Amino acid sequence: MPSAKETSVYQDRPDVRPTRQDPIAASGSELIGGPAGRFAWRGSSGWLNPVRVIALVAIGMFALGMVQKMPCYNWAWFRGTSSQYTHACYSDIPHLYLGRGFSEGLIPYFDRLPGDMEYLEYPVLTGLFMQVASWLDLAGGSMQNQEQMYWMVNAGLLMICTAIIAVCVARTHRRRPWDALLVALAPAFALTATINWDLLAVALTAAAMLMWSRGRVLAFGILIGLATAAKLYPVLLLGPLLLLCWRAGKWREFATAALGAAGAWLVVNLPVMLLAPEGWKKFYTFSQERQVDFGSFWLIITQRTGEPMEVESVNTYATLLMLLACAGIAALTLSAPRRPRFAQLAFLVVAAFIVTNKVYSPQYVLWLIPLAALARPRWRDFLIWQACEVMYFLGIWMYLAYTTSPKHQGLPPEGYQVAIALHLLGTLYLCAVVVRDILMPERDGVRKDGSDDPSGGVLDGADDVFVLGQAAHPPRHAAHALEGPRVEWGTRSQDPGN
Repeated sequence: MPSAKETSVYQDRPDVRPTRQDPIAASGSELIGGPAGRFAWRGSSGWLNPVRVIALVAIGMFALGMVQKMPCYNWAWFRGTSSQYTHACYSDIPHLYLGRGFSEGLIPYFDRLPGDMEYLEYPVLTGLFMQVASWLDLAGGSMQNQEQMYWMVNAGLLMICTAIIAVCVARTHRRRPWDALLVALAPAFALTATINWDLLAVALTAAAMLMWSRGRVLAFGILIGLATAAKLYPVLLLGPLLLLCWRAGKWREFATAALGAAGAWLVVNLPVMLLAPEGWKKFYTFSQERQVDFGSFWLIITQRTGEPMEVESVNTYATLLMLLACAGIAALTLSAPRRPRFAQLAFLVVAAFIVTNKVYSPQYVLWLIPLAALARPRWRDFLIWQACEVMYFLGIWMYLAYTTSPKHQGLPPEGYQVAIALHLLGTLYLCAVVVRDILMPERDGVRKDGSDDPSGGVLDGADDVFVLGQAAHPPRHAAHALEGPRVEWGTRSQDPGN
């Protein structure tokens, strides 16, 4: 836990203002009066502080995303398959209300579903979220009314998750709350927020990152375990954390986090695992047996060659590629001139999983948006990536319209392959600039004021005990340069924001 003195030092410094450091943010701020003035930070303790502003903006953007789904809510979900694609307003939520037995009162994992699916194919905590929403759905009347109300109830719950994400990201980087505007204003966030239930895991992961930044190691582990019980990807964050704790010698902290994650995951999963083993394992068997699907470069390969790929082969190749990516991240972590920031590595490992996976659903971008805001809080790079993701969002629906419409009106396979390539290139571009920041820490905007790792918790300012390569033996004349600029936090005149 940070000491009282350390906490007061953080609080005494003014917030970093992106409009004073980021040209894109400065230009965009002209819409609301221009960049913040010299003394604007003094008002941040009032009711309308940065955290509340960001939360309100995030909720407003979420509401705009709901409005974008209105053509489907009113009629397109229920009148044929292609209309929901041409209007780009598809959502799994109303369809699975009927397709996964919630309309009939079936209990996930315990009751067998009609058809080939057999059981609900979601992790346990997401299944509980879906079930609670069905209990809150008290609408009577036609099935259409029930599906509409089920989507609306879920949207309300997911809006709460959105507010939690915005608040947690705003508070994770000390002195950088405005970086969370990247999350709040992300167009792909608003467009994909109510497609599925991913925001539950994203909110738990964002809360875990906040806890780690405050030195609450056990709370971080528990929240990561709960997030993994809602979606598989959050467990990947333990890999970068292992490497960082290895480099800093923080073994006890890592063990506490890992045990907390394992314990929380078991508490949620064990009852279902014991009482309904067949239903519990459906998520894991479904993930293994799933064919090459939308959004992956594997789909481009199969469409271009005209030859289907065996599921076992794709699983093997995807696993090998992910392991190679993780090996590269490990080498980068242990040999970088300065220890990378936790958020940088968290973004890289989740991005590697997304790029190598055999499926990329459009809502998976939600996994990366909070991590991207913490890893690379620069508007130009973020917006380039978001533009690619919005193009993919439109591309997949136009492709589905083409495949489901009798007249093939929409995007043909060749066009969809371009959309997939844009998504992959945009993600890889953002990975590249994050890697550049790690290799050239003087270019990392978060560290320009002398910070080490504002979201690093016990890692922030810790000494290295295990380093590989040239970083282990820096030239004598460069020893101070590798530490980066140091700023006396108690001296306001040295703050670059003044």
